[in-house]
Amino acid sequence: MIVLGLNAYHGDAAACLLRDGVLVAAAEEERFRRVKHWAGFPTKAIDWCLRDAGVGLGEVSHVAINQDSRANLGRKFAYVFKRRPDLGLVLDRIRNKTKREGVDATLKRELSQPFDGKVHFVEHHLAHLASAFLVSPFDEAAVVSVDGFGDFASAAWGVGRGAKIAIDDKVYFPHSLGLFYQTLTQYLGFPSYGDEYKVMGLAPYGTVRFMREMRQILRVDTVGSFELDLRFFRHAREKIDYEWDSGEPIVGTLYTPALEELLGPARGKGEDVAQRHRDIACSAQAMYEEAFFALLNAVYSRYCVDNLALAGGCAMNSVANGKVYSQTPFRKLYVQAAAGDAGGAIGAALAVWSKLNAATRRATMDHAYWGPEYSSAETGAAIEARRRDIDAQACVVSIAKDELELCGQTAQAVAEGAVVGWFQGRMEWGPRALGNRSIVCDPRRADMKDLLNAKIKRRESFRPFAPSILREAVAEWFEIDDDVPFMMQVFPIRQEKRALIPAVSHVDGSGRLQTVTRETNPRYYALIDAFRALSGVPMVLNTSFNENEPIVCRPEEALDCFLRTGMDMLVIGDWVLRRPVR
Repeated sequence: MIVLGLNAYHGDAAACLLRDGVLVAAAEEERFRRVKHWAGFPTKAIDWCLRDAGVGLGEVSHVAINQDSRANLGRKFAYVFKRRPDLGLVLDRIRNKTKREGVDATLKRELSQPFDGKVHFVEHHLAHLASAFLVSPFDEAAVVSVDGFGDFASAAWGVGRGAKIAIDDKVYFPHSLGLFYQTLTQYLGFPSYGDEYKVMGLAPYGTVRFMREMRQILRVDTVGSFELDLRFFRHAREKIDYEWDSGEPIVGTLYTPALEELLGPARGKGEDVAQRHRDIACSAQAMYEEAFFALLNAVYSRYCVDNLALAGGCAMNSVANGKVYSQTPFRKLYVQAAAGDAGGAIGAALAVWSKLNAATRRATMDHAYWGPEYSSAETGAAIEARRRDIDAQACVVSIAKDELELCGQTAQAVAEGAVVGWFQGRMEWGPRALGNRSIVCDPRRADMKDLLNAKIKRRESFRPFAPSILREAVAEWFEIDDDVPFMMQVFPIRQEKRALIPAVSHVDGSGRLQTVTRETNPRYYALIDAFRALSGVPMVLNTSFNENEPIVCRPEEALDCFLRTGMDMLVIGDWVLRRPVR
């Protein structure tokens, strides 16, 4: 049985494919469209998933989409009756509902193939919870989903056992922890969809001197739930400008003038980041954590289960995730590689499969390598097509005779200070580069952050870079020893180690680590191990292979990025391109 899972008509559109309950392929639409967080119907991702699995649309038995307009219907009617929101807001929701109900027709039109399968609409937060629990290593776990909004709710929690998930409670529109953070992100002058990670990066540079104000904006109750003071938000009564159709997602201004009266003027476009902005970012992160941990502790008290499966856009808050063990009684945490809305494609597909098959056994997702890969011949053809540009920059092209030589010469280049593009195997699923579409550098160099920004990234100076570390070395270098395969937790680096790896130590002494094992990525493990042999440091700096664009997908995009930036070396499969030493 083939099940196609979709996140559609929303940011981070994505598709995945299950064959007999086993994940075969998964990718976000942005990687093919080359537009960050691409929103709309994921035609290209669907087409690639089908081709990768060697099936046509006519062979798909079921399509699962991670939204259900019928969910929480009573709550919706009650809200409209009680609150009398702007008519434009109601009409906008009706238009969105109509789009989603035409999935089967859209599939046939966009792919020009017959489709006779059944379309299933899976409630948004059930899809989130399934995306985490049904691929987790747990037989039993508390399950929590927290995000902006989906199907009129912003959070849901319950318990997962076997292949079943029971949702016991929710937080409903208009209250949202995700929207709180998104609104403060906009206020701080980061208006693009998905900019919340910038606030996380800025927060350690500030102090929590705005907590009194934050507790006016967001109130946490005694049973772990939360609510917004709606004076500060526009979404509850007005139609916010949202653009979710075939392009970059755009979200209109979420805050009211009352927020500026409370906190002072919002940071304008191009305005320098002042200490006040740093302090507001720090306070917003602290307020988020206060609400987040109140919820998690209430969930633990209800279920008394040591395992936690976490999903939703807020599960991308790796700083808070890294404190789960210290701030709650939970002993094990699992956060899927695509915790946000893209991951809902997998969750919807697995929820449908489990329901149809009464499944009790599940496959654990311990790696993120579910995207496209390319042969050496395809890579060679891409290089040959750019030969004139490569020669114009005096680059030397070679092929390594084996993996030992490839990893050895790459590790040597990293140890000598080179910025290396590392393109291998199947592309990662989710927003993180995890060793197959990465740029790797020496974490020991204090100037590496500035070098990377000068050569390629050109991003804000307060944003940290992350380490990929051999799994067995975590306890020696970090204060918490745990599996973090998807770079979804930030842990404190041991005090005595911080000065040794300044390029990946944030201002507060933390690092957003990725643990790497030989079993899940043998070539990346071999590279890091080769660098350890040279330097004594069992990690490399790892950042995404891109330049203000989605992470590269194809060899052609890797070559383009290499040739237009100051990258020193490109390792693409067994092929190696080197610029002359300057």
